[in-house]
Amino acid sequence: MDPREVTEASASTHKQSPEMRILHPIFHTVEVIGLVIIAIVTILAGIQEVMGMIDRSAVALSDLLMLFIYLEVLSMVIIYLESGRLPIRIPLYIAIVALARYMILDMKDMSELKILGISAAIAVLALTVLVLRYGHTKYPYATGDGRRSPRQNNQHAITKDTK
Repeated sequence: MDPREVTEASASTHKQSPEMRILHPIFHTVEVIGLVIIAIVTILAGIQEVMGMIDRSAVALSDLLMLFIYLEVLSMVIIYLESGRLPIRIPLYIAIVALARYMILDMKDMSELKILGISAAIAVLALTVLVLRYGHTKYPYATGDGRRSPRQNNQHAITKDTK
């Protein structure tokens, strides 16, 4: 860790009120416990889904899509635990898969207008993902002190070399 980051982190800690210095670790612990619970419950739901497929002796596309949703939730929890940040694209991916699963399960009972509406919602979510991806590559986030992260520096150097 860069010594400047340690100094900045300790400086921001000193700016906190005494109550926040006490509450912040408590909130962080509750947050981690909540994420662990979400991960455990997601794993159990995935196991139940697989057990249901085994009991039916059949695998449907909707079952596979549900497993993808569980995997995306797990990856979101892992990324959040590792980085402390929630990437916005993962919930968008989950929403796209959930809407596709909903359409697959209930398409027979849906009106044409409802199918078009859900399809439009999926298209808007996909477009949102594309816009976010473009924005992150064209305008990368800077680190807390205004510098680029090492990954961003490497990407910037690669881009300069290819021009």
